[in-house]
This record gives sequence, structure tokens and C-alpha cells, in this order.
Amino acid sequence: MGKVMLEGMEFFGYHGAYPEENVLGNRFRVDLELHTNFKVAMEMDLLEGTIDYAQLYNLVKARMNHRVKLLEHLGYCIIKDILAAYPEVSQLRITLKKHQPAIGGLVDFSGITLSYPEDFS
Repeated sequence: MGKVMLEGMEFFGYHGAYPEENVLGNRFRVDLELHTNFKVAMEMDLLEGTIDYAQLYNLVKARMNHRVKLLEHLGYCIIKDILAAYPEVSQLRITLKKHQPAIGGLVDFSGITLSYPEDFS
């Protein structure tokens, strides 16, 4: 088993429970960590033996374009999308952060972390 990571992906989106968030939008940061067997990639130097970073990024990007209210739901949907594309993933962790959330005070980020399979039991 090995780990594939994409950290610091940045997107602009319109996710939020408050009406102004759906109008103004915000910046979001996504970090991913996937556990998978990439023995074939190590031994044979083949992309087919691991997770394609570009495809993984595009999966996240496509989901970030769908408006949702909650980061919890967004994280769940991204995990489901990744597992559908890469069923060989045995563990997955996603952290989603919203830059300067509209909470009436100065905060750098709000965010959530979800883990598969732990949070899917």
C-alpha cells in the first residue's frame, strides 16, 4: 500500500447555507490523501498502476462546480466520486476549507475532514 496526495487545490465556488454565500461565492481549499496499491507503478513505471493526478484533480474540480450548502455534503460527494472512479482505493481522507467564512468575525478558514471508510460506517 502507498499514499497518493493532492494538497492545496484551490477553487472558487458558491457553497454555503447563507444566501449571500450563494451570490458572492468564496475560495475553497481541498486536500486529499488516498491509500492504494501502486506496486505496478513502482515496478513497471506505468500510470495505469496508480492514481492519475490529473484525473483526480478533474473529479474534484467537477464536483466543486455543483453548488451545495454544506462542506460535509460536498466532501461526501467527492469521496463517492473518487471511489466510483478508483474502486481500488482502500482509505481516503479529504479536508475542505472555506476561506474567510461569513460568520460575523475574522477567521482564516472554516473546514471539515472526512475519512473513508471510518466516516462511512
